[in-house]
Amino acid sequence: MRVIQNGHLYQVTFMAKFFPVNCYLVEEEDGLTLIDAALGFCTNGIVKAAESIGKPITKIVLTHAHEDHVGALDSLKELMPDVPVYISVRDHRLMSNDRSLDPHEDQMPIKGGVPKKLKTRANVLLEEGGLVGSLKAIESPGHTPGSMSFLDIRTNALIAGDAFQTRGGIAVPGDLKPLFPFPSFGTWSKKTALASAKKLLNYKPQLLAVGHGEMIANPVKVMEQAIENLERKIR
Repeated sequence: MRVIQNGHLYQVTFMAKFFPVNCYLVEEEDGLTLIDAALGFCTNGIVKAAESIGKPITKIVLTHAHEDHVGALDSLKELMPDVPVYISVRDHRLMSNDRSLDPHEDQMPIKGGVPKKLKTRANVLLEEGGLVGSLKAIESPGHTPGSMSFLDIRTNALIAGDAFQTRGGIAVPGDLKPLFPFPSFGTWSKKTALASAKKLLNYKPQLLAVGHGEMIANPVKVMEQAIENLERKIR
């Protein structure tokens, strides 16, 4: 496990050299908001990271329902049963392994692993613009139909889940990077992901933090390049 701090944000990375899986701790006055729950074996590492900061985890927020983002959720809830869990209204369905699509959505099969034995369900469902402490919820579908990103309104740091990747080169999900192809393999709709990437770019974040790969400061130019790269491929 590796922990890197940038202001209020702590990136907690597992398997950093092989298959980096990130979750994040966002420091608030009264505690920590955990963004994503990594894989099943990551529970102790997440708890230790919080203990090293010296504040309790008071909220668990999920960017989407894939297994590498919810894997430790059940065991974390056993340790902290009163901590609320947040997810988008749309991906709450996927959390229950409901892969059905709405009529207005791109009629492509939903990809990626969703744990069938997950017991925990979110008790707070988020929509566009909802606030979780200092975090503003931004609907950013594409990787999954209900993917969400979170903007820290204090610092303009963007925690984007799998709406971008930086491992193997920055990319919008669906743009396959041979050095780390897995986000592309798990992406539901390239077209929708591209639209969401453009939406996130409009926030002009000061920091980009993603599910797989390093954080990037002042990321606007590289986000623009990633968008252009996918745009060329799907024209």
